[in-house]
Amino acid sequence: MSYIDLTRYDSSANLVQKKLGQDEDLRGLSSILQESDDPSSSNALTKVICTVGVKSRTVPELVALLEAGMTTARFDFSWGSMEYHTHTLNNLREAMKQTKILCATMLDTRGPEIGVQLAPQDVSSFDPRAPKAKVALEQGNRVTLTTDLTVPASSEFLPVNNPDLVHFVEAGDDVFVGQYLFTGSETSSVYLKVDEVDAKAGHIYCTCKNTARLGGVLLTVQVSNKGDDLPTLSEWDRHVIEHWAVPNQIDFISLSFTPNAQAVYECREFVRSVGGEGVSIVAKVERLSALTHIDAIVEASDGVILSRGNLGLDMPPEKVFLSQKMVLHKCNSGGKPAVITRVVDTMTETPRPTRAEATDVANAVLDGADAIMLGAETLRGQFAPKAVETVKRICRQAENVFDHENHYQMQLPPAMVESGLLSQAEALASSAVRAASKVGASMIIVFTRTGHTAQLVSKYRPNMPIVSLVIPRILQNSIQWVLEGERAARQGLLHRGLVPLLANPINSDPNALLNVVFARGKARGELSKGDQVVVIQKVGTTSVVKVVAVA
Repeated sequence: MSYIDLTRYDSSANLVQKKLGQDEDLRGLSSILQESDDPSSSNALTKVICTVGVKSRTVPELVALLEAGMTTARFDFSWGSMEYHTHTLNNLREAMKQTKILCATMLDTRGPEIGVQLAPQDVSSFDPRAPKAKVALEQGNRVTLTTDLTVPASSEFLPVNNPDLVHFVEAGDDVFVGQYLFTGSETSSVYLKVDEVDAKAGHIYCTCKNTARLGGVLLTVQVSNKGDDLPTLSEWDRHVIEHWAVPNQIDFISLSFTPNAQAVYECREFVRSVGGEGVSIVAKVERLSALTHIDAIVEASDGVILSRGNLGLDMPPEKVFLSQKMVLHKCNSGGKPAVITRVVDTMTETPRPTRAEATDVANAVLDGADAIMLGAETLRGQFAPKAVETVKRICRQAENVFDHENHYQMQLPPAMVESGLLSQAEALASSAVRAASKVGASMIIVFTRTGHTAQLVSKYRPNMPIVSLVIPRILQNSIQWVLEGERAARQGLLHRGLVPLLANPINSDPNALLNVVFARGKARGELSKGDQVVVIQKVGTTSVVKVVAVA
C-alpha cells in the first residue's frame, strides 16, 4: 500500500531549534531546572477538551475540571441515553454558573461504529457504571463474531450490533475488539485474524492473536481499512442531533469516522434542516481513507480532530506521527482548529504521565495543535482534574519555545501578499499580529459579531492571548427576543489563544468595553498599567488596527 508523502510537513524540530538559538536564556540548564513560569497553567493558549460522564458528571467534579482548565465538554453518544447526557449537561451549566467560567459543548456522534455487547441490552440507554460481564480469550483460540444478538457473549461467541459486518469483512482481515476509549495499557482489548466468513449464518470465524479479558463500558470493533461504505450519520445520530443537540444549543458536532468532504456537507445540511443553523461541524479523521481526502475535508469542515487511537489501527504505527504533522499543517494553513487525541492515557490510572506522553503533548503543540482532547483520562479516570492541569502546564512550556515568527511567515508567504490574494479580514488579522509582535503587546483584542476575525488572528499564532469581544445582537422572532452571539463566543474556545467574552448588548461603547477587558486582565494578572494592547475594531464603516496603552 502506498502512503502520502508526509515528510515535508516535519518542521516542528526546526522551529524549536531556531527558537532556542535565538533565546540564550533557553539554552542553559538553569532555564530547565527552574520552576514553571505558570504553575497554575491558566495562561496556556492551547485548549483542552474533556470527555465527560461516569466519573466527571457531578457538579463538584465538573467545577474541578473547569477550574483545572477544561474549555470544551465532549458528550460521546456512542453510549448512554439522552436523559443521561442531559443530566450531565445541566450539571455543567450549574458548574459554569458557580465558577463563572465559559465552556463550549460538543456532541460526538456514534457514526458507523460497531459494538460488541457483553450482555443483551440497548447500548443507547445502559448505565455505564453498572458492573459488566467479563469474557476471557486466550491467544491462539478460535472465537466467532456473530450478528445474532440473542447469543450471549462468551469465550466462543461475541455478538456484534451491526449485521453489515459480514458483508465487508474477508478472510485475512485484522479485527480489533477493545474497551471503549481503550488506553493500550489494559488487557481488555483483543486483536483477531479473520479465518472464514459465513454471511448466511451471520458468523465471522477468527483466531485470537493475544490473550485478553474483555470488559468495560463498551467494546468497539474496527476492521482495518474497512467500513467506509457505512452511513456516516446513523439513525441514532440523527435522532440525538435533532432532539438533543439542537434544543440544547450545542456548539460543535464531532462527526465520527468522516470518510470525505461529502459526509461533512451532508451532516451540515441535516443539522440545518432540523434548526441547527450555526452549529460547527468538526470532522474526525479516524481512518486511512480520510487522509486521502484531507484537503477537501479541511475545507468543508469547521475543524478537524485527529483521532489517533482509531487511525493507529488503520495504518502502521511508524506512520502516525507523519500523518499528524501533515493534518495539522493543512489545518493551520486553512485557519481551521486542529485537535489531537490520545495523549496522556496512563493518567487514567496514575497521577503522572509517562515521559513519552509528556513529550508527545509538547510535540503536538509544536506541530500546531489548537486543542488536546482527553478521553478515558476524564471520562473514567481517577485523576481527571490533575490530567487537565498537567496537559495545560506542558502546553504552556511548549508554547514558550514555539517559533511564532517562523509560523507567521509560513502562513503569510510574500507571494500571497504581493499578489493581493489576502481577504480584507485576513489582511486585518495578520496586520494585528505583526503589530502586536513589533510593539511587544500583552494582548490582542478583537471587536467582532461572528468571531471570524478573531479566529483568523489565531491562525497566525501570536504569543499573547486574543480576547474575542463578541458584540451580541438582540433579535426578535415571532415568539420572543433572542440574544444572538453567545454560540459565536463559545465556539472560539476551540482555537488556540482565543479568550471569548460576550459584551453587554445594552452598552456597546468601545471605550467602556475596553476598560472592562483591561480590568479583567489586571485582575487575572495578564495586564499591567502601561502595557501595550493591539485592538481590532470598526470605526464607522472601516475596520482598523490600533495600539492602545493600558490605563
